[in-house]
Amino acid sequence: MTDDIYRIDKARARASFGRAADTYDAAAILQKQVREEMLNRLNLVKLSPQTILDAGCGTGLGSHALQKKYSAAQVVSLDFAYPMLQKTRKTYPNVGLVHVLKSLVGLVRQNLVCADIEALPLANASVGMVWSNLAIQWCNDLDAALQEFHRVLQPEGLLTFSTFGPDTLRELRVATNSASGYTSISRFIDMHDIGDALVRAGFSAPVLDVERFTLTYDDVKSVMRDLKSIGAHNATDGRARGLLGRGFFSKLESAYEQFRQDGKLPATFEVVYGHAWRAKDKTVLPDGAAPIHFSPRK
Repeated sequence: MTDDIYRIDKARARASFGRAADTYDAAAILQKQVREEMLNRLNLVKLSPQTILDAGCGTGLGSHALQKKYSAAQVVSLDFAYPMLQKTRKTYPNVGLVHVLKSLVGLVRQNLVCADIEALPLANASVGMVWSNLAIQWCNDLDAALQEFHRVLQPEGLLTFSTFGPDTLRELRVATNSASGYTSISRFIDMHDIGDALVRAGFSAPVLDVERFTLTYDDVKSVMRDLKSIGAHNATDGRARGLLGRGFFSKLESAYEQFRQDGKLPATFEVVYGHAWRAKDKTVLPDGAAPIHFSPRK
């Protein structure tokens, strides 16, 4: 809906992440922790995907880790910010290599795709695993994104993802709302609502859990600097347009001080982890009926 003040302005978000391509990795401490946790969880899953989609690949760190873990797989790195893909190509030239002609050694190309998660330019049932680390919170339509993940997954394929929950940056949300009255932080979706969306999209056996992180800073400027370095600008439609001035920042600093503990300002992040499977396709007869299979008792 166009009157939703929390709707993400995709053009602004895309431009912000594009500008952050060179500063992202140094500032993305939390993203690194979450990525490592997601990789550890894959150790509990028996899966040998031939093709993996890294949806929202950023600078390619996740794609690189997946390529190392599944050396025989084809990794498709997808992001809506083209400079992020350029960074991936430059930093990890061996990620996603496709041997075009096996007889001609060295004739290869990388699978780097510039596209939006809500409209994947991939064929139906074309990937064995979809991986998405802290990206789907930038979608305006979670149902559309999850339906796209389901569409491109092969039967018995795995979706594994992380995203932010409602408590994320709650201190900054309170402080900026007190200072300006405009929206300041994206609207993050509750874990239970994400689970419902997974079921609506057709996924089976969804499992979700939450972990909370607290980063600490000396001052508000440091909080804002880190967010800018990873491209996480306010891209909601309800944001203030134009500069708010020194008066706003002074009010922001004052309002944020209520959260100071042990000499530090906290920034809370609620991380939702989830995985789900695309069920094996059922056999459907010409009249639309589905057969029921019986096994003899043992």
